[in-house]
Amino acid sequence: MYSSNPVDSIRKFHLELTTLRRDLHAHPELGFQELRTAGIVAGALEALGIEVHRGIGKTGVVGVVHGREHTSGRMVGLRADMDALPISEEGSSQHCSTKPGLMHACGHDGHTAILLGTAKYLAQTRNFNGTAILIFQPAEEGLGGAQAMLDDGLFDRFPCDEIYALHNWPALPPGTIGINPGPMMAASDKFEIVIEGRGGHGAHPYQTIDPIVVAAQLILGLQTIVSRNVHPIDSAVVSIGSVQAGNPAAASVIPREARIVGTVRTFKDSVQATVESRMRALSESIAQAHGATAQFRYQRSYPATINTPNHANFVADVATSLFGDDHVVRDLMPSMGSEDFSFMLGVKPGAYFRLGQGGAESGTLLHNSRFDFNDEVIPTGSAMFASIIERSMPLVER
Repeated sequence: MYSSNPVDSIRKFHLELTTLRRDLHAHPELGFQELRTAGIVAGALEALGIEVHRGIGKTGVVGVVHGREHTSGRMVGLRADMDALPISEEGSSQHCSTKPGLMHACGHDGHTAILLGTAKYLAQTRNFNGTAILIFQPAEEGLGGAQAMLDDGLFDRFPCDEIYALHNWPALPPGTIGINPGPMMAASDKFEIVIEGRGGHGAHPYQTIDPIVVAAQLILGLQTIVSRNVHPIDSAVVSIGSVQAGNPAAASVIPREARIVGTVRTFKDSVQATVESRMRALSESIAQAHGATAQFRYQRSYPATINTPNHANFVADVATSLFGDDHVVRDLMPSMGSEDFSFMLGVKPGAYFRLGQGGAESGTLLHNSRFDFNDEVIPTGSAMFASIIERSMPLVER
C-alpha cells in the first residue's frame, strides 16, 4: 500500500518550505563550509523526530526514517546537495544573497528544501516497509563532496540498496520530470599543457623557439581529436578555457613559456581514454616538431553520471502515476555538464532525474548571476522523492 499522490499533503506545508528555501538562498555557503546550512537541516530533522547523523563528509548530514514496518529489510537513499557558488548575485528579490561574492546559482537551496519536505511527509506518514536514508551532501560544486561522504563510510553505515537524486532544470517546464535510462551527465576532466620554448626579441624570432606559435598549432590540432578519433555516434567535448603567454605590455618580447588549460567531457571510459591519449601525443609531437617541449597534465575529476536502466524506468513510472504521461520525458537528452552524484551511482544502482522549473526561455540558466530557484516546484520534487520511497518499499496489504 502507498499514498496515491503525496503532493497534496506536502502542499499543506509549502509555505514553510518556501520560507526555509529563501532563508538558505539568503545565506549561501561554499562547499565544506555549509555549517549554518547543515545546522538548519539537522535541526529540522530532529524536530521531526528523525534520527540524525552529522559530520559525514565533513559537513554532510544524514537522516534515517524508519517505515511503519521493517520486514523488507530494504534501505533506499535520497540525496540533495547543499553548497553554493562563488558568484555575485544580481537579482532583486528580498531573499537575495547577503554574502558578497556568494550565491545559490544552481538551486541547491531548493534541493535541500525539497528533501526536507520529503522528510516531513515521511515522518508524518511512515507509509513504507523499510528504511529511508536522507542524504544532505556538501560540496557538489567541483569539490567532490559525494566522494568525501563515501570515504567517510556513508554506505558502510547506511547500506542502501539503491540511491536517487534530482536536480532542477530550467529547460523543462515547471513540474515536468525528465530522465534517461542511461547517461545523464558527462565525465568532467581537466587538463593543463605547459609549452616551454626559448624566449627572445620579437624582432629576431629566428633566435627563439616561440611557444605561442606551438600553442596555436596545438589548439588547432586538439580540435581534430573529436572529429577524427571519436566515433560519430559517441560524444566528447574538448574545450580550451585559458591560454596564457607573455606580457601584454611587452609587445616585442617572445616569452619562454605558454600555458593552455581546458576541460574534456565524455560519457564512455573508452572515449575518455582515447581523448587523453591523443591529447598527450599531439602535445608532445607538435612541441617536438618545433624544438620545444610540452608538459601534459590530465586530471580525471567527476565520472559520468549513468543511470541504471530499470531504476530510471521506475522513476519515470512513478512520475507518470503522479503527474501524467504528458509531464514526463523518458528520453531526456544527456548534458555535457557533470555531477558528483556519479560517485554514488558508481557503487550503488539508482537514478538521477531532472525537475523542470522553467526559466530557460528568459535566459535564467544554472550558474547565472540572476538565477533563482522556482519555489512552486518544491511540492513536486518532494512528492517524487516520497513516492520513490513508498513504491520501492511498499507496505503489504493485510
